[in-house]
Amino acid sequence: MDRIRPFRHEDTEPVVDLWRRCGLTRPWNDPRRDIERKLTVQPELFLVVERDAGVVATAMAGYDGHRGWVYYVAVEPALQGAGVGRALMSEVEARLLVLGCPKVNVQVRGGNEAVSAFYERLGYAEDGARGLGKRLIPDA
Repeated sequence: MDRIRPFRHEDTEPVVDLWRRCGLTRPWNDPRRDIERKLTVQPELFLVVERDAGVVATAMAGYDGHRGWVYYVAVEPALQGAGVGRALMSEVEARLLVLGCPKVNVQVRGGNEAVSAFYERLGYAEDGARGLGKRLIPDA
């Protein structure tokens, strides 16, 4: 049975491994630093799905008082399409709603049509905004 719970420090290596297997890591982003940074701000919104004592999915969320954001949504490749990601996103949305969050945003890298389709099935749609980024602290 799956259990959604907040991230714990001992989850670090299994989570980083999952992110790598799901293609979420990039050379310019140190995933361990991203984890440490998240644990300083709303750590209760960094969720994992545990199955048989192992981490099989993650979502890192936050709310800035205006919008909610979700990053590092990952599901064990063998479990993709089985409802794990849907259940996890439902929990993330419920926790953001409790905080009064009126809207949640996700970012999907260009060309990742399978992930875009997943979010569209959950009711997400392009909203005419374009994401831009600027790194303030280099990881590499």
